[in-house]
Amino acid sequence: MEPGVGWAMAGLGADDHPHGADRLCEAGDRVYSRAVRRGRVPRADAEPVPCLLELALLHPDPDDMDWLVPTAPQEVMTRLLRGVHDEVSESQRRVGAAVAAVERYAGLGPSVVPGAGEGTAIRVLDGLSRIQAAMDEATEACTTEVLTVQPGGIRPEHELTEGLHRALALRGRGVRMRDLYTHVARHGQGLLNYLELMGGTVQARTLDEVIDRLILFDRTVAFIPANADRTLALELRHPALVEYLVTVFERLWRLAIPLTAPLPDTGIEGISHREQSIAALLAEGHQDAVIAERLGISVRTCRAHIARLSETLGAASRTQLGVRIAQVGLDGPTAVPSITLPGQESRTVR
Repeated sequence: MEPGVGWAMAGLGADDHPHGADRLCEAGDRVYSRAVRRGRVPRADAEPVPCLLELALLHPDPDDMDWLVPTAPQEVMTRLLRGVHDEVSESQRRVGAAVAAVERYAGLGPSVVPGAGEGTAIRVLDGLSRIQAAMDEATEACTTEVLTVQPGGIRPEHELTEGLHRALALRGRGVRMRDLYTHVARHGQGLLNYLELMGGTVQARTLDEVIDRLILFDRTVAFIPANADRTLALELRHPALVEYLVTVFERLWRLAIPLTAPLPDTGIEGISHREQSIAALLAEGHQDAVIAERLGISVRTCRAHIARLSETLGAASRTQLGVRIAQVGLDGPTAVPSITLPGQESRTVR
């Protein structure tokens, strides 16, 4: 159900080995697994599977060129996940551009097109009552799956209560639900109570930051905000647009960490996972208010973390902090959940 991921494969001998780097052929799996277990393999063992050298999974042993040693699985995963991170970032940018275009076109005419029926590909829902009515209608028609992205920080109790009747109705019909939140939402007792009430019907994962609110019913209808205060919404039924949003969700879901799993350590003493996320956004040149909004925290909390970062890294100024962040390697993507290589145990990439 989730879209595949892989590295760019220019010049990788696709005629002989037409597969992605994230899913080795059977012969490649055997040789690479043997190399990881033993530390190296004879060069002759890899001749039938040139993809291992072309994908840099094996490389010559500098002490004996007749042998090949494996690239560490952690390094392999880091390369793969860096590519996935770039794909998701580009998808987020394209979703934002698509929504902006839809808002602009929707503003050129009336919210309801005369004569338009319920099958209209894009409807502008004006006002909270109309949004709620459309959501209730989609809930009643849903039979299989609901996917949601919930941005911001700790979910207020009134937001959780507001949609509880729909969630319970879906659970009663056996509909499965998957929800994406920011890491900050983990600290909200209301969310934990909601998930306990829903039992195994709802799966929840978290990321450092997510796209704006998105709700998808049965992969046929989607709801997204159409203005900043969410008093306008778009109901989308165009198959291509809905499929695109599903793809964005699935890629974010692949990168997210289950709510029941702990956040990975940063590997740097005194620096928390949240501070690592803030450091990466600082390195991109974002201001405090932007960082706070993207991570779902207050500006005050954000600045307190920046102050701790400066103290931990020994930076006396904002400019010096940027240099220190780059020096210790905090300017790249934060750690992501574990992914399994063929023949290897699941491990977390840091």
